[in-house]
Amino acid sequence: MHRIGNYSKVMTWFYTSNGTQSGPVTQQELAAKVQSGEVRSTDLIWKEGMKDWLPLSQVPEFSGGVVNTPSQFGMPMAQPSAYASPARPHVPNYLWQSIVVTMCCCMPFGIVAIIYAAKVDGLVAMGNFVGAEAASKSAKLWFYLALGIGLLIGVPYIVLVFIGAVAGGM
Repeated sequence: MHRIGNYSKVMTWFYTSNGTQSGPVTQQELAAKVQSGEVRSTDLIWKEGMKDWLPLSQVPEFSGGVVNTPSQFGMPMAQPSAYASPARPHVPNYLWQSIVVTMCCCMPFGIVAIIYAAKVDGLVAMGNFVGAEAASKSAKLWFYLALGIGLLIGVPYIVLVFIGAVAGGM
């Protein structure tokens, strides 16, 4: 608690878990969520006074696997010795498919697919799995649109060229 004037203010935290923002919670409540595994060391947390959201493991109050706060009842809290590093989910980026469809089928839609595909890995690296999934879905959509339009235009063109070549030889 921080004492301001004649009243006490409980420091509240906000956190992200599985891409969903939650809070406010007290530091003790957040510590309990960490101990239960609901909040991981890679999840982002923030409190008033912090410039940006940071992974829990980079915040001094929670770094090193120890929660630096006294328990609510004056007794030491049981602390995990280390946070398990969660496996990152695989989020397909559709980058190579987008490049191929851009070069072979439909450039305008393929470029849009490449732009979304290029965002996926960066978002995963930042821990923004919801954003990465959304970019992946958009890349997939634009890839299939480019492929479909490319086939819709390309196949009849090839057939017409073939017919023209056969008819020209007669």
